[in-house]
Amino acid sequence: MEAILSPADAVEVYGNMVFRAAFGIVKSQQDAEDIAQDVFFSLVRTNPRFSSAEHQKAWLLRCTFNRCNSYFRSAWHRHTTSLEDYHNLPFTPEETYVLDTVAKLPVKYRQVIYLHYIEGYSTAEIAQLLHRNQNTILSQLSRARTHLKTSLKGDF
Repeated sequence: MEAILSPADAVEVYGNMVFRAAFGIVKSQQDAEDIAQDVFFSLVRTNPRFSSAEHQKAWLLRCTFNRCNSYFRSAWHRHTTSLEDYHNLPFTPEETYVLDTVAKLPVKYRQVIYLHYIEGYSTAEIAQLLHRNQNTILSQLSRARTHLKTSLKGDF
């Protein structure tokens, strides 16, 4: 059984995961870095008690998605134009194309795609993490797959 990590160790272990989750949602490297920093600042400031390492990981992801949602509601986001930052990151053209396609999905679909395919959570775990009904998650995952299949059809 994994031990619950100190905030400093949590940054080392989960920092990349939190950044990738934020980046997958907000599509901006700088904004994702800011969100990740806010998440770990919240971890230090609130010092929550976790029942397990998995609970700590889920808390970090939930906090990340909450920060992303706050970012989209902010006046700053509504009055600025985002540049597609991942084009400057070291991805192959195929990976960049898939990222472009996933980035075009609505936020609620990007969240479930990320949690299911990248983090490996089951639909029941995603439902609990996002405070949604499991059938809603199944529907969102199905719709996201349909959008991706239609968009990527014939390209690979």
